Amino acid sequence: MLSLLVTPLTACKRVEDPDADRAETARAYPPASRPVSDLAGNQWSTETARDKRGEAEEIMKAAGLQPGMTVADIGAGEGYYTVRLAEKVGAKGRVLAQDIDQGAIDRLAERVNRDALDNVSIKLGAPDSPRLPENSFDRVFLVHMYHEVREPYAFLSRLRPALLAKDGAEGAGEVIVVDVNRDFAQHGIPPKQLFCEFEAVGYELVGFMERPELGGYFAKFRAKGPPILPGKITPCPYERDSD
Repeated sequence: MLSLLVTPLTACKRVEDPDADRAETARAYPPASRPVSDLAGNQWSTETARDKRGEAEEIMKAAGLQPGMTVADIGAGEGYYTVRLAEKVGAKGRVLAQDIDQGAIDRLAERVNRDALDNVSIKLGAPDSPRLPENSFDRVFLVHMYHEVREPYAFLSRLRPALLAKDGAEGAGEVIVVDVNRDFAQHGIPPKQLFCEFEAVGYELVGFMERPELGGYFAKFRAKGPPILPGKITPCPYERDSD
């Protein structure tokens, strides 16, 4: 009798929870179906080198940035784009700089105070949410950081409400992505993968250009149609050699 009771217990196998290493707040959404780049630090390149290429000016021009706009700089790091966005939108505009690295946020706060950037505010984000106020932004910039987003479907879904709603006015809220066409292990993301993930949560691509001299490619998205519920999101297949 004792052996009959013991046998089933020894035959049991432990079932691994596929969501065990995911934040609880992200588990309603599909997990990433492709690799996620390791965090590469907050200094992608020297600011002097980037200015020599005219990177920020070209990207802001392509984004249609105008004085008076309200913008968000996600993954702001040391603030390369933050300070240039602040100058571009001017005193009547607003910039919200966000990062998930508390150390980077603290250093950026020091820079903002030192440079007296009165039109900049700073916010700590989360890996699965940019934590942005709803219906607030003309442009949201994701520059050389999207390949590090560990919960792309949760993150992009929670970003959508922050964009200014389409009410027929030109210049409705847009998401600007600057990244590199290479594998995730090399801190990039192929455009095909990027397009698919944005489309999966209800965005449409409205602009794209290859600009290797500026450090990668430029893509522009707008929200399209009603939000897609977490259970209705179809994850994108990962094709290593996609381009």
